[in-house]
Amino acid sequence: MGVGLIRPAPGEVLHFSEDPSIRLFVPHVARTAQQPQPYVWAVDYSQAPGYWFPRACPRALTWAAAWTTAEDREVFLGTSSRVHTIEYAWLATVESTVLYAYRLDASNFRPFGSPEPHAHVATVAVRPLGPPEKVGSLLEAHEAAGIELRLVANLWPYWRRVIASSVGYSGIRLRNARADPDTRVDTPLPS
Repeated sequence: MGVGLIRPAPGEVLHFSEDPSIRLFVPHVARTAQQPQPYVWAVDYSQAPGYWFPRACPRALTWAAAWTTAEDREVFLGTSSRVHTIEYAWLATVESTVLYAYRLDASNFRPFGSPEPHAHVATVAVRPLGPPEKVGSLLEAHEAAGIELRLVANLWPYWRRVIASSVGYSGIRLRNARADPDTRVDTPLPS
């Protein structure tokens, strides 16, 4: 399936899930939520690639921001405009996961996150615009979108370098990464 099937059209946002049977999205407070309000979560065109992964997969996403230095661009992005990094231990799961995209009417949602929105949220129940669509190969989705997928043994040393750099970044499900080798306990940052 092509990348066009896994990006929202104008007026849409997407919700990605490994569950192909959702008929109604009801606002709820996620177990990992950092806010008490119940929401239905979705993403827009630019954020969609960050969710071409199994839900639990820890990942570091990097891109060139307006303030990114030439040196950091070379170190973290090379010739790519966007890089997603996961641990080797998650590769087989990424390759075997069947992921579905639900198209939702964007008018039910508002941007969420500051200073830059990283998601869209609704406070009302939302029905999908149609049946869910299989995303297809998650590796092929990255390739077709021109997003480099990098593998590391452990995300934490890389993540510390990313957050100290000038690149744009987002960490998702980092609490599921392997234990930080530089500490005696898991020290994940919120995803």
